[in-house]
Amino acid sequence: MMYTVLDQARADLEGTLDRIAALGYAGIETYGLVEHFGPARVRAAIASAGLTLTSAHAPFPAGPDAEAILDRYEELGAEVLVWSMERAEFDSPDTIRRGVERVNEAAERAAGRGMRIAYHNHFAEFSQSFGGRQAYDLLLELLDDRVVIELDAYWTEMGGADPAEVVGRLGERVRFVHVKDGPAISYEDDVMVPVGEGRIDWTRTLTVPSGLRWHIVELERLHIDTFEALRRSYDHLVGRGLSRGTITPASSEERS
Repeated sequence: MMYTVLDQARADLEGTLDRIAALGYAGIETYGLVEHFGPARVRAAIASAGLTLTSAHAPFPAGPDAEAILDRYEELGAEVLVWSMERAEFDSPDTIRRGVERVNEAAERAAGRGMRIAYHNHFAEFSQSFGGRQAYDLLLELLDDRVVIELDAYWTEMGGADPAEVVGRLGERVRFVHVKDGPAISYEDDVMVPVGEGRIDWTRTLTVPSGLRWHIVELERLHIDTFEALRRSYDHLVGRGLSRGTITPASSEERS
Protein backbone atom coordinates (compact mmCIF):
# COMPACT_ATOMS: atom_id res chain seq x y z
CA MET A 1 0.00 0.00 0.00
CA MET A 2 2.61 2.57 1.03
CA TYR A 3 4.60 2.06 -2.16
CA THR A 4 1.59 3.55 -3.95
CA VAL A 5 1.69 6.75 -1.90
CA LEU A 6 5.39 6.86 -1.03
CA ASP A 7 5.99 10.40 -2.31
CA GLN A 8 2.90 11.72 -0.53
CA ALA A 9 3.81 9.94 2.71
CA ARG A 10 7.37 11.26 2.72
CA ALA A 11 5.96 14.77 2.36
CA ASP A 12 3.18 14.32 4.95
CA LEU A 13 3.23 11.00 6.78
CA GLU A 14 0.36 11.54 9.19
CA GLY A 15 -1.87 13.27 6.65
CA THR A 16 -1.37 10.52 4.08
CA LEU A 17 -2.20 7.76 6.55
CA ASP A 18 -5.31 9.65 7.63
CA ARG A 19 -6.44 9.89 4.00
CA ILE A 20 -5.94 6.15 3.49
CA ALA A 21 -7.98 5.40 6.61
CA ALA A 22 -10.71 7.82 5.50
CA LEU A 23 -11.12 5.84 2.27
CA GLY A 24 -11.98 2.77 4.36
CA TYR A 25 -8.74 0.83 4.20
CA ALA A 26 -8.14 -1.12 7.41
CA GLY A 27 -4.41 -1.73 7.22
CA ILE A 28 -1.19 -0.88 5.44
CA GLU A 29 2.05 -2.55 4.46
CA THR A 30 4.96 -0.17 4.94
CA TYR A 31 7.60 0.55 2.32
CA GLY A 32 10.40 3.09 2.46
CA LEU A 33 9.12 4.90 5.56
CA VAL A 34 11.14 3.46 8.43
CA GLU A 35 14.40 4.51 6.83
CA HIS A 36 13.01 8.00 6.22
CA PHE A 37 11.21 8.77 9.49
CA GLY A 38 12.45 6.15 11.93
CA PRO A 39 10.36 3.28 13.30
CA ALA A 40 8.93 5.11 16.32
CA ARG A 41 7.30 7.89 14.32
CA VAL A 42 5.91 5.51 11.70
CA ARG A 43 4.47 3.22 14.36
CA ALA A 44 2.83 6.15 16.14
CA ALA A 45 1.38 7.53 12.90
CA ILE A 46 -0.13 4.18 11.93
CA ALA A 47 -1.74 3.86 15.35
CA SER A 48 -3.01 7.45 15.28
CA ALA A 49 -4.72 6.82 11.93
CA GLY A 50 -6.42 3.72 13.34
CA LEU A 51 -4.74 1.43 10.82
CA THR A 52 -3.32 -2.07 11.29
CA LEU A 53 0.27 -2.76 10.28
CA THR A 54 -0.19 -5.82 8.09
CA SER A 55 3.47 -6.31 7.22
CA ALA A 56 6.58 -4.37 6.26
CA HIS A 57 8.70 -4.42 3.14
CA ALA A 58 12.25 -4.73 4.41
CA PRO A 59 15.46 -6.29 3.07
CA PHE A 60 15.95 -9.90 4.10
CA PRO A 61 17.62 -9.86 7.55
CA ALA A 62 20.61 -11.95 6.51
CA GLY A 63 24.33 -11.30 6.50
CA PRO A 64 26.10 -8.54 8.42
CA ASP A 65 23.12 -6.14 8.50
CA ALA A 66 20.63 -8.69 9.78
CA GLU A 67 20.43 -7.61 13.41
CA ALA A 68 20.17 -3.91 12.55
CA ILE A 69 17.27 -4.65 10.18
CA LEU A 70 15.51 -6.73 12.81
CA ASP A 71 16.05 -4.05 15.45
CA ARG A 72 14.38 -1.38 13.27
CA TYR A 73 11.38 -3.46 12.35
CA GLU A 74 10.92 -4.90 15.81
CA GLU A 75 10.64 -1.31 17.04
CA LEU A 76 8.09 -0.66 14.29
CA GLY A 77 6.04 -3.56 15.62
CA ALA A 78 6.16 -5.59 12.40
CA GLU A 79 5.35 -9.28 12.69
CA VAL A 80 6.04 -10.09 9.02
CA LEU A 81 8.90 -8.79 6.85
CA VAL A 82 8.40 -9.01 3.09
CA TRP A 83 11.05 -9.01 0.38
CA SER A 84 12.01 -10.59 -2.96
CA MET A 85 14.92 -12.26 -4.65
CA GLU A 86 16.51 -10.44 -7.58
CA ARG A 87 15.53 -11.20 -11.17
CA ALA A 88 19.03 -12.51 -11.94
CA GLU A 89 18.65 -15.07 -9.16
CA PHE A 90 16.16 -16.90 -11.38
CA ASP A 91 18.64 -17.45 -14.20
CA SER A 92 19.25 -21.08 -13.25
CA PRO A 93 18.40 -23.67 -10.58
CA ASP A 94 21.78 -23.00 -8.96
CA THR A 95 21.18 -19.25 -8.66
CA ILE A 96 17.76 -19.98 -7.17
CA ARG A 97 19.30 -22.28 -4.58
CA ARG A 98 21.90 -19.69 -3.61
CA GLY A 99 19.25 -16.99 -3.32
CA VAL A 100 17.04 -19.19 -1.17
CA GLU A 101 19.92 -19.71 1.25
CA ARG A 102 19.69 -16.00 2.05
CA VAL A 103 15.91 -16.15 2.47
CA ASN A 104 16.13 -19.15 4.78
CA GLU A 105 18.81 -17.50 6.88
CA ALA A 106 16.48 -14.52 7.21
CA ALA A 107 13.63 -16.81 8.30
CA GLU A 108 15.83 -18.34 10.99
CA ARG A 109 16.95 -14.97 12.31
CA ALA A 110 13.45 -13.51 12.20
CA ALA A 111 12.06 -16.46 14.12
CA GLY A 112 14.42 -15.60 16.94
CA ARG A 113 12.57 -12.28 17.30
CA GLY A 114 9.10 -13.78 16.97
CA MET A 115 8.81 -12.52 13.39
CA ARG A 116 8.25 -14.21 10.04
CA ILE A 117 9.50 -13.70 6.50
CA ALA A 118 7.09 -13.47 3.58
CA TYR A 119 8.34 -14.00 0.04
CA HIS A 120 7.04 -11.54 -2.58
CA ASN A 121 7.28 -12.52 -6.24
CA HIS A 122 7.77 -10.56 -9.42
CA PHE A 123 7.40 -12.12 -12.89
CA ALA A 124 10.64 -14.10 -13.33
CA GLU A 125 9.46 -16.74 -10.87
CA PHE A 126 6.74 -17.66 -13.36
CA SER A 127 8.31 -16.82 -16.72
CA GLN A 128 11.40 -18.97 -16.09
CA SER A 129 11.28 -22.76 -16.35
CA PHE A 130 13.98 -25.41 -16.11
CA GLY A 131 13.44 -28.88 -17.51
CA GLY A 132 9.74 -28.18 -17.79
CA ARG A 133 9.53 -27.08 -14.17
CA GLN A 134 8.50 -23.56 -13.23
CA ALA A 135 11.06 -21.59 -11.23
CA TYR A 136 8.39 -20.77 -8.64
CA ASP A 137 7.85 -24.45 -7.90
CA LEU A 138 11.57 -24.93 -7.26
CA LEU A 139 11.58 -21.83 -5.05
CA LEU A 140 8.68 -23.12 -2.95
CA GLU A 141 10.32 -26.51 -2.56
CA LEU A 142 13.54 -24.94 -1.25
CA LEU A 143 12.06 -22.28 1.04
CA ASP A 144 12.02 -22.91 4.77
CA ASP A 145 8.53 -23.94 5.90
CA ARG A 146 8.45 -20.86 8.15
CA VAL A 147 8.46 -18.57 5.09
CA VAL A 148 4.94 -17.52 4.16
CA ILE A 149 3.90 -16.12 0.80
CA GLU A 150 2.81 -12.72 -0.41
CA LEU A 151 1.60 -13.33 -3.95
CA ASP A 152 1.76 -10.39 -6.32
CA ALA A 153 -1.12 -11.41 -8.56
CA TYR A 154 -0.27 -8.84 -11.23
CA TRP A 155 3.31 -10.00 -11.78
CA THR A 156 2.09 -13.59 -11.59
CA GLU A 157 -0.28 -12.91 -14.49
CA MET A 158 2.46 -11.14 -16.44
CA GLY A 159 4.76 -14.11 -15.90
CA GLY A 160 2.24 -16.33 -17.67
CA ALA A 161 0.52 -17.98 -14.71
CA ASP A 162 -3.09 -17.83 -13.49
CA PRO A 163 -3.15 -15.98 -10.13
CA ALA A 164 -6.30 -17.79 -8.98
CA GLU A 165 -4.74 -21.17 -9.69
CA VAL A 166 -1.55 -20.20 -7.86
CA VAL A 167 -3.46 -18.92 -4.81
CA GLY A 168 -5.40 -22.18 -4.65
CA ARG A 169 -2.23 -24.24 -5.01
CA LEU A 170 -0.49 -22.30 -2.24
CA GLY A 171 -3.35 -22.98 0.16
CA GLU A 172 -2.66 -21.96 3.75
CA ARG A 173 0.87 -20.80 2.96
CA VAL A 174 -0.29 -17.66 1.15
CA ARG A 175 -1.17 -14.94 3.67
CA PHE A 176 -1.07 -11.75 1.59
CA VAL A 177 -1.88 -10.80 -1.99
CA HIS A 178 -0.77 -7.64 -3.77
CA VAL A 179 -3.79 -6.33 -5.63
CA LYS A 180 -2.95 -4.23 -8.67
CA ASP A 181 -4.43 -4.01 -12.14
CA GLY A 182 -3.59 -3.03 -15.68
CA PRO A 183 -2.55 -4.63 -18.98
CA ALA A 184 0.04 -7.01 -17.41
CA ILE A 185 2.32 -6.77 -20.43
CA SER A 186 5.51 -4.92 -19.47
CA TYR A 187 7.28 -4.86 -16.11
CA GLU A 188 8.95 -1.54 -16.92
CA ASP A 189 6.27 0.26 -18.93
CA ASP A 190 2.80 -0.81 -17.80
CA VAL A 191 0.51 2.01 -16.72
CA MET A 192 -1.76 0.67 -14.02
CA VAL A 193 -5.45 1.33 -13.48
CA PRO A 194 -7.82 1.09 -10.51
CA VAL A 195 -8.47 -2.47 -9.41
CA GLY A 196 -11.26 -4.02 -11.44
CA GLU A 197 -10.56 -1.92 -14.52
CA GLY A 198 -7.72 -4.04 -15.90
CA ARG A 199 -6.94 -7.58 -16.91
CA ILE A 200 -6.92 -9.51 -13.62
CA ASP A 201 -9.90 -11.68 -12.65
CA TRP A 202 -10.19 -10.61 -9.02
CA THR A 203 -13.39 -12.50 -8.31
CA ARG A 204 -11.67 -15.83 -8.98
CA THR A 205 -8.36 -14.84 -7.42
CA LEU A 206 -9.76 -13.56 -4.13
CA THR A 207 -12.48 -16.16 -3.55
CA VAL A 208 -10.55 -19.39 -4.09
CA PRO A 209 -10.06 -21.18 -0.72
CA SER A 210 -6.67 -20.25 0.73
CA GLY A 211 -4.90 -18.79 3.73
CA LEU A 212 -5.22 -15.18 2.53
CA ARG A 213 -5.57 -12.71 5.39
CA TRP A 214 -4.88 -9.36 3.73
CA HIS A 215 -5.56 -7.95 0.26
CA ILE A 216 -2.98 -5.18 -0.19
CA VAL A 217 -3.72 -2.65 -2.93
CA GLU A 218 -0.57 -1.46 -4.69
CA LEU A 219 -0.69 0.65 -7.83
CA GLU A 220 2.27 1.96 -9.81
CA ARG A 221 2.73 4.45 -12.66
CA LEU A 222 -0.80 5.77 -12.62
CA HIS A 223 -2.12 8.35 -15.09
CA ILE A 224 -4.88 9.48 -12.73
CA ASP A 225 -4.84 10.90 -9.21
CA THR A 226 -3.45 8.35 -6.77
CA PHE A 227 -6.16 8.72 -4.16
CA GLU A 228 -8.89 8.57 -6.80
CA ALA A 229 -7.39 5.27 -7.98
CA LEU A 230 -7.29 4.00 -4.41
CA ARG A 231 -10.93 5.01 -3.89
CA ARG A 232 -12.10 3.25 -7.04
CA SER A 233 -10.07 0.17 -6.13
CA TYR A 234 -11.60 0.08 -2.65
CA ASP A 235 -15.10 0.51 -4.06
CA HIS A 236 -14.58 -2.38 -6.47
CA LEU A 237 -13.15 -4.77 -3.89
CA VAL A 238 -15.41 -3.97 -0.95
CA GLY A 239 -18.49 -3.12 -2.99
CA ARG A 240 -18.43 -6.57 -4.56
CA GLY A 241 -17.76 -8.36 -1.31
CA LEU A 242 -14.28 -9.48 -2.34
CA SER A 243 -12.54 -7.64 0.51
CA ARG A 244 -13.50 -6.09 3.82
CA GLY A 245 -13.03 -2.46 4.82
CA THR A 246 -14.17 -0.03 7.47
CA ILE A 247 -16.82 1.80 5.41
CA THR A 248 -19.48 0.78 2.92
CA PRO A 249 -18.73 2.29 -0.48
CA ALA A 250 -21.33 4.51 -2.07
CA SER A 251 -22.91 2.91 -5.12
CA SER A 252 -22.12 4.19 -8.58
CA GLU A 253 -25.72 5.39 -8.84
CA GLU A 254 -25.28 7.55 -5.74
CA ARG A 255 -22.20 9.16 -7.30
CA SER A 256 -23.80 9.85 -10.69
